Amino acid sequence: MSLYSIGQVAKQTGVSVETVRFYEQQGLIAKPQRTSSGYRQYPPETTKRVRFIQRAKAAGFTLKDIGELLALKRDPNASCSEVKQRAFEKIDEVDRKIKDLQEIRTALDRLATKCSGSGGLDDCPILEEFEFGEKSENDAG
Repeated sequence: MSLYSIGQVAKQTGVSVETVRFYEQQGLIAKPQRTSSGYRQYPPETTKRVRFIQRAKAAGFTLKDIGELLALKRDPNASCSEVKQRAFEKIDEVDRKIKDLQEIRTALDRLATKCSGSGGLDDCPILEEFEFGEKSENDAG
């Protein structure tokens, strides 16, 4: 079985050496054996694990989530339905974030529409709203 240095793992997976060390510190990849001179020597499975982590991150899972997925993967009593449930929970989280971002966009659009983009900062409706809140029709000048 061939072993890989930390640099080789990083290069094969497209992450930095620091990321490989971080994943090791977080317990997401196993601590490797070391040479007599102290260099880390990773088994080939490490590159698969790092790629798994990267793909799960790209799907929106946090490192904590990924640790839980990896634990499920090792649990002989776990089922695919548990993983599917976590995917649905992540979808719900993404939907909430999208809704929040849409509300932010609407608020920014409303502010930008109020502002002519000319004049001094003392009369900037965006800054005024941040400072005083939205003026109602009944507010005096």
